[in-house]
Amino acid sequence: MSIIDKPSDYFNTVLYTGNASTQTITGVGFQPDMSWFKVRSEVGSHRLADSVRGNTKYLYPNGNDGEATTSTNITSWNSDGFALGNGSINESSRTYASWNWKANGSGSLNEVGSIDSTVSANTTSGFSIVSYTGTASLATVGHGLGTAPKMIIVKTRGGSGDWSTYHASLGNTKNLKLNTTAAAQTSASYWNNTSPTSSVFTINDEGNVNGSSINMIAYCFAEKQGYSKFGSYTGNGSTDGTFVYTGMKPAFVITRRTDVGNHWEMFDNKRNTFNLVNNKLLANESDAENIGTANAIDFLSNGFKCRATNAGTNTSGGDYIYMAFASSPFTTSSGVPTTAR
Repeated sequence: MSIIDKPSDYFNTVLYTGNASTQTITGVGFQPDMSWFKVRSEVGSHRLADSVRGNTKYLYPNGNDGEATTSTNITSWNSDGFALGNGSINESSRTYASWNWKANGSGSLNEVGSIDSTVSANTTSGFSIVSYTGTASLATVGHGLGTAPKMIIVKTRGGSGDWSTYHASLGNTKNLKLNTTAAAQTSASYWNNTSPTSSVFTINDEGNVNGSSINMIAYCFAEKQGYSKFGSYTGNGSTDGTFVYTGMKPAFVITRRTDVGNHWEMFDNKRNTFNLVNNKLLANESDAENIGTANAIDFLSNGFKCRATNAGTNTSGGDYIYMAFASSPFTTSSGVPTTAR
């Protein structure tokens, strides 16, 4: 398996301050195909746009609303970032985080599954954006990655509906809702108890993944050495907490307790440039950024370590999943080790 030596070619976090006018945000390092925004300084909804649906179309990861349209948020994606209008992700003096991924443009027709899809796939970084229309009956959808995804997040576009999440560590009988604190539920209605393959993922008759004649969007993530990791761990309830090996130095981590209800906790290396990593945002809530040692983890050269006893990351005996993207691999393809923070 080849190692991605420069993860920031495919994922990057950029912080900025709004001006309630127009501005161009640079420093992403590539033209994004998916940008996820959250105001940090105030209460406000998350907003997510992608190149398949287009820069004027928005979904709200912390809510079940359908797709919204506005021309005043992202006015264009550019080679090193994006241009903003005077909309809700550019309000005066408010601070924002944006998490950005590279796929492959606006997408193309994929006829591999039983449902045709439009797919923008980056096989190098293991990320694809998949648009399809539901049938309300058992179906397969092509994802374009060439390897089986470890995590899939699906949302209805045309109407309200919860965000549905498949994670390989939970298995194909389980579903988690990105926009709620509900514990993982067991149901064959989502993934038909069938794991994704190298070409397709399977959906059953659940309306949140396969509503009849409903436009859907799916974000698919495969693991890539030195760049991304999707796994699980058990909390130990100690400030000398569980160490989670990822084989890379993280740039971005989301954790989620799964055995009971809890939040999706978001950490990155731009809001905390050194350890402790304790500036937390919640993917399922509109809360402003929370800063405090009760939320802390450390980003290490080869993984992350829990440094708190809170339920969101490290309750004793608690079951957790995570998704992580790298700032650098543990060891590059030429054998150079990464340094600790």
